[in-house]
Amino acid sequence: MSYKNLLETSRKIGKIRIGDFALESGKVIPNAELAFEKTGNAKGPVILLCHALTGNQYAYGSEEDPGWWRGLVGPDQYVDTNQFQVITFNVLGGCNGSTGPAKTNPQTGENYGKSFPFVTVRDMVRAQRQALSILGIPRLHAVMGGSLGGMQALEWAVQFPYFLEKVFIFAATPFLSDYGVAFNRLALHAIESDPVYKSGNYKSDDRLVGLEIARMAGLLTYRQPKLFNERFNREIKEKDDEGKPFFQVDSYLTYQGEKLIKRFDVESYVSLLYAMNAFDIGDKLGGWERAASQIQAEVHAFGYEGDLLYPPKVIEDFVKQTRFGTYYSIETDFGHDGFLVEFDKWGPHVREALRQEGRLQYGTY
Repeated sequence: MSYKNLLETSRKIGKIRIGDFALESGKVIPNAELAFEKTGNAKGPVILLCHALTGNQYAYGSEEDPGWWRGLVGPDQYVDTNQFQVITFNVLGGCNGSTGPAKTNPQTGENYGKSFPFVTVRDMVRAQRQALSILGIPRLHAVMGGSLGGMQALEWAVQFPYFLEKVFIFAATPFLSDYGVAFNRLALHAIESDPVYKSGNYKSDDRLVGLEIARMAGLLTYRQPKLFNERFNREIKEKDDEGKPFFQVDSYLTYQGEKLIKRFDVESYVSLLYAMNAFDIGDKLGGWERAASQIQAEVHAFGYEGDLLYPPKVIEDFVKQTRFGTYYSIETDFGHDGFLVEFDKWGPHVREALRQEGRLQYGTY
């Protein structure tokens, strides 16, 4: 058996019970649990990966079903699992095994659904910290995440400044801008106005058009117009009897919307959008600049050209407020989605930063 195969068999998935969990709001989630994936060198330094809005704990995945960061993480990859132990949790409020709206409330015997309490990004991170303690992990070498995952990484650095050596933030800012909140409001309005969703009596196989529309709206912010124009080039897929065109880009957005409702719980989507809207590392800490200045970990923050939701300039300004920070400007046509693709453009920076010893002063690459 090759070393690669040995490493594959070392991959572990499961759940951690963290018990009754008190939220920032004061409400308590009884018998909470987090689903996780753990892979790599079991004796190596630990790296925590945090997923984005519709992601899950399967960052590495399997040979049959590769994870969402498989091109970044793995044997001899930029995050080398020959060297590091890598852990990913499905967030509290998620729908891939962790306690969330689709799970049964042990106090009622019914699914939480709309009754699931408001969970903040800070709550998600505190739950992960508790799970790591149960796993017997005393310290993290690094925390990494993009978008909502980057928000978690930021919160980790602020809330637990001495628990991690390095933090890697991809396509995420210290607070969500009004522009980002506006797009999330468009998505939330589409979902909350959907008669099927609004009834509260929908079933898992019902078509939730509101969630489809929300997904379509999101996709328009994740990538730059250039990619849409070059990929679809105004190609018409079909016309109806009156000659009205249905373009390939129409087909793509419709397909992506239909695909999401088959794999993602609508209440989790709503819950996570509200968590993103509320995110601000400076909340209750005297502002984001002050919170940034208190970070003790080495900060590596990546801005992706054309990112509408998390402007690179704001990310760079955040890094300037940190004590030990480096900002990386990544040229890409993918915009916000740059942190999920083109690993060859920015993965080498990750690999080099993981190898470095000691903290850095502020710099830009």
